[in-house]
Amino acid sequence: MDLVIRQAAPDEYDTLGEITARAYLLDGLLDFGESDLYLGELRDVAKRAAAADVLVATQGEQILGGVTFVPSGGPMADIARPGEAEIRMLAVAREARGRGAGEALVRACVDRARATEGCVRVVLSTQRTMRSAHRIYERLGFVRVPERDWNPIPELDDIMLLTYELSL
Repeated sequence: MDLVIRQAAPDEYDTLGEITARAYLLDGLLDFGESDLYLGELRDVAKRAAAADVLVATQGEQILGGVTFVPSGGPMADIARPGEAEIRMLAVAREARGRGAGEALVRACVDRARATEGCVRVVLSTQRTMRSAHRIYERLGFVRVPERDWNPIPELDDIMLLTYELSL
């Protein structure tokens, strides 16, 4: 059965929110576990969809994962500068990993960036432990830009997000 990447439908938001939240929790990516404030952001797909493009990877009727594509700034952008699109909240359900959904979602974001007028680069932030994601990014031509690494919670010194970029 073919993998399909498309815009998320409103009736899929809750499912995608749970897939995203579970992926981050099970992979140990939230410093405060179930009490992490970011968990609410991960689950709130409707909020993301109102400010950016939310894509899903499906196979048949099954949602495998999703990603948020921010074409040009706005409230969903964390690090994008003028002329940059941003990829956020890439997540694939644990049981669906290894089927190419993560890479297909990133490729779809790159394709959208190329189709966005004035966009010259795609940027994203990732945690040090997201090694599978790093391999996808590097395979697709993204490069590390350590000078753009940043800390989303300055009062916690040990949280540093790595930045990758792809020039179009």
